[in-house]
Amino acid sequence: MKPLTIGILGFFLSAGLAVAGAPEGKELFASKCAKCHGPNGEGKAAIAKMFNVTMPALASKEVQDKADADLKKVVMAGKGKMKPIADVTEKQADDVVAFVRTLK
Repeated sequence: MKPLTIGILGFFLSAGLAVAGAPEGKELFASKCAKCHGPNGEGKAAIAKMFNVTMPALASKEVQDKADADLKKVVMAGKGKMKPIADVTEKQADDVVAFVRTLK
């Protein structure tokens, strides 16, 4: 019984920590990401067409199923035609990931 209680407590604490940076992540997302991904992460069709890419909504299962570390890597290093986000610290990248998690 004790390991189960500790596991449940750990889950809720980690979930709370992940959301803790969401307000800061939302601000950073609005200033650095929304121009391509849209204010709610829905993606902008014109940008996707211009770069000839598929841009899944950030609330989609495809994106939400990715590990936090994988999403953070995209923010920090870019992926495909997406460039890394300039001048973003590790903490800020964590905050952006926390915000993306709120888009579910």
